[in-house]
Amino acid sequence: MSSYGQVYVENGKYRLKGDFHHLTPNMPIRDKNDNWRLLGVTNPRDMTYIHSYGGEAVFFESLSKGKLLGTRCENPDCDYKGTAYIPFRIHCPDCLGKNKIEDFTKLAQETGKIHTFMVCERSGAFNALDKPIKFINIEFDGISTILMSYLSLGDPKFGMRVVPIFRTLDPTYTILDLSWVPEGTKASELPEGFSF
Repeated sequence: MSSYGQVYVENGKYRLKGDFHHLTPNMPIRDKNDNWRLLGVTNPRDMTYIHSYGGEAVFFESLSKGKLLGTRCENPDCDYKGTAYIPFRIHCPDCLGKNKIEDFTKLAQETGKIHTFMVCERSGAFNALDKPIKFINIEFDGISTILMSYLSLGDPKFGMRVVPIFRTLDPTYTILDLSWVPEGTKASELPEGFSF
């Protein structure tokens, strides 16, 4: 079988290597109760999509290194200078100036708490999280936005103190590399591949 598609950048241009589309032979769909009469075929296809992170790439890279980055507006002409954002925002929504990147890991560890939550018993196709999924919205002292994520251990409660954990072993370079556990959780209790 040929290799799956990979992408790298060279001289500012995307370079593609390998196969991005894999065809699989059709399989018949038959009616078991009608002498196995042919009703149709499956038509499986496997595709590789390319997603560019642009200016947010540093955010996803930092998760793999155990850091939670956010941004802050430092435009002296902005009416809301000093406003900080988690999740990561490249530009200030008020003045449209480019925000400064800051490491908010310690702030998240010290002040993160559940603002609201929902527990999802079922999920759509390609879900990578174990069910039930405990989606949580986390608020932080001094941050103007609320981050949506998921709780890996325990049961969520309003106002519950939580701390970030990071998938530093075999990261996916997606938001799934960031999760949360109740404050006081021991390192030995963390899901495989995650660390504080």
